[in-house]
Amino acid sequence: MARALVKENVSEAFKKAIFIITSVLIVFIALRNSIIWHLEEFWGGSKSLWTSLWGFIYHLFGENDTYMFTIGSTLYPFLVYVLANLGFCLWWTLTGKTPGPFTNKTDPEGQEYTVNWEQYKKALKRCALNGLGVGTVFNICMLPIYRRTVTCGYELPSFPTTLWHLFVYMLIEELGFYYSHRLLHHRRVYRYIHKTHHEWNAPVSITSIYCHPVEHVLSNTLPLVAGPIVMGSHLSVAWLWFTMAVMNTTISHSGYHLPFLPSPEAHDFHHEMFNQNYGVLGILDRLHGYRRVVQTQQELRSARLHHQLCTCQGCCLRQ
Repeated sequence: MARALVKENVSEAFKKAIFIITSVLIVFIALRNSIIWHLEEFWGGSKSLWTSLWGFIYHLFGENDTYMFTIGSTLYPFLVYVLANLGFCLWWTLTGKTPGPFTNKTDPEGQEYTVNWEQYKKALKRCALNGLGVGTVFNICMLPIYRRTVTCGYELPSFPTTLWHLFVYMLIEELGFYYSHRLLHHRRVYRYIHKTHHEWNAPVSITSIYCHPVEHVLSNTLPLVAGPIVMGSHLSVAWLWFTMAVMNTTISHSGYHLPFLPSPEAHDFHHEMFNQNYGVLGILDRLHGYRRVVQTQQELRSARLHHQLCTCQGCCLRQ
């Protein structure tokens, strides 16, 4: 029965992948001349802006690649992280979705979840330690690899090259994050490392990097930098990728489905149940049969009951 279910999930995942890829290829082939023309016009019009901005940053670091790879690659993602969380706080304040800037969120059953200042201050300290402390040590250790693989200078890559590299990054991150995340959920590893992150059953945006330092390196950072290293990218493309990834994980942990932004429901469900939705894109979750997002309160109650039964039987953290 289990094998049949796995085969069915694999078959469904491949069918969906083939359908999506085929559809995109057909549309792209049909419109490729128009698309390429518009992309070149956009890139040509904005390239001077990006070149000037990158030139300013590169000059600010004294045109020193070592400083860019270590200090810059630590401070920039953390700055994006801080600004993204300030953005969420500002959104909540202006829209009135919460009574304070970052005090309340709502779970799928409509019950209010309150975050007190002590919890928040604890999270701030650990996140600052990971983002600045662990990040700096990691980038210094990776410096020899960066120097051999990642380029850094005034000249920026073309727009098609940038898009291609970003696409590959997403696939590499899905592989790296999914399997490292599954490893951290193994019953012999979970309580020593990943349990820290799951202290928040209903996470808020700041807790995206609230985790054990080992997890921050293994699951948060390595899958992120692997793409630029494999592709031999320009550092500017890597920083653009860091921006996208930080924004995505901030949204995934925010608990709010904001207009025009991805829904955090899948990752919220993971934090509540622990044994579903391990990945970023959901591709490998579907392939392995771990993809699930509840749509109704009845489904949520059923999932919670199943989770409680699994916990009692000691299989909640089963690989």
